Amino acid sequence: MKNRLISIILSLIVLAVFSTVQYDAVLKRLTNDRLVTKELLMEKSTDGKDKTPQGDEQVPDQQDGSETKETKTKTEVSTEEIKKSSLSAKAAALVDASNGRVLYEKNGNEELPMASTTKIMTCIVALENANLDDVVTVSKYASSMPDVQLNMVAGEKFYLKDLLHSLMLESHNDTAVAIAEHVGGSVECFAMMMNAKAKELGCEHTNFVTPNGLDADGHYTTAVELSRIACYAIKNKEFLKLISTPSWQFTEITKGRSFTVNNKDRFLSLYDGAIGIKTGFTGKAGYCFVGAVQKDEKTFVSTVLGSGWPPHKTYKWADTKSLMDYGTKNYEMRQVFYSGKKFDPVAIIKGKEKYAYLYYEGDISLLMREGEKVHIEYTMPSLLKAPVMCDTEVGTAKYYIGDALIGKVPILTKNSVEKIDFTYCFQKIYEIWRHMN
Repeated sequence: MKNRLISIILSLIVLAVFSTVQYDAVLKRLTNDRLVTKELLMEKSTDGKDKTPQGDEQVPDQQDGSETKETKTKTEVSTEEIKKSSLSAKAAALVDASNGRVLYEKNGNEELPMASTTKIMTCIVALENANLDDVVTVSKYASSMPDVQLNMVAGEKFYLKDLLHSLMLESHNDTAVAIAEHVGGSVECFAMMMNAKAKELGCEHTNFVTPNGLDADGHYTTAVELSRIACYAIKNKEFLKLISTPSWQFTEITKGRSFTVNNKDRFLSLYDGAIGIKTGFTGKAGYCFVGAVQKDEKTFVSTVLGSGWPPHKTYKWADTKSLMDYGTKNYEMRQVFYSGKKFDPVAIIKGKEKYAYLYYEGDISLLMREGEKVHIEYTMPSLLKAPVMCDTEVGTAKYYIGDALIGKVPILTKNSVEKIDFTYCFQKIYEIWRHMN
């Protein structure tokens, strides 16, 4: 019995020494075995004409899937339904408000002045950086602004909420400057805040100089970018309340002067489902309008810039109606997330398990026209290095219509994999030794 015990102890000592010597070799062998298995799986997938984990895939036909080339061709044909020559505007755009995707554009990326539609950004910057109950003191400079005016007097005080109604309902220029000076400290600093917000929203061809939109060198945007700014603005509940208010009454705080401002946006009564947003006119910009329509769970935002000059004040309404008709009649909300994708497991280097298994979950709903197709690009690693935690993002599924990216979904690990260590190798070698005996 004593000799057998000594034999077992000596065997364990030898096994431990052997494990230490062979640790790297065992580790390498385990990893190589997994790589070979992974390569065989990949070859099998290729022979069966299956997709690799990294590459393109079209959404199946039942979810309106097709390839990029086909998408481009059908898009070009369909957008001809609005004849560019039929629009009076120098530039126009129609976008899906849920994601900013451009559904139609005419000179949509041309930099142009935008007149009082500027005040959309003025309003949203004020809402995000000040309180509605703030008291705004009118400066001499603000009171000197040209028409259209609230006709404030230097030294008067107003609540910010009241001035925002003045800004958005009747487009008062003196109000815009008073708000800018209160929120930013000066017009120049407020313009910097406006430009920072524009950059945050991805607007690379927009630059603000004034808070009221009066003509100024270097003050411009594009129909597409102004539409995207408006898409962002209408997600703010206070902004939506402001632009849909028919009329607002208020008084100046110190002297008690009474004011009434009325909503000048005729589009609210011209189009079913209209929710605003803002008109504009200067001699340089012409008539401009940014509109929004919410109908049948679909929300569209349109912009027209340079849509006629006096006396053609109504051209902007006709242009906007054409854009909205095109959107409401041709686009329906669809779910395009492809839940049927099966991912190959990813081999793990130096892991206690051979593979990490992958999954993704998502919800990509957007407005689509008949004939439009979605394709997906999957980006994933061919290998992962242990340790790997469950629900770690290791890849991305990008959804496209044509060349336009419409959504991204993270690809995650379904399981955790611990890193191989000395104890693990010792156990494996011990198991081999037991089987040998």
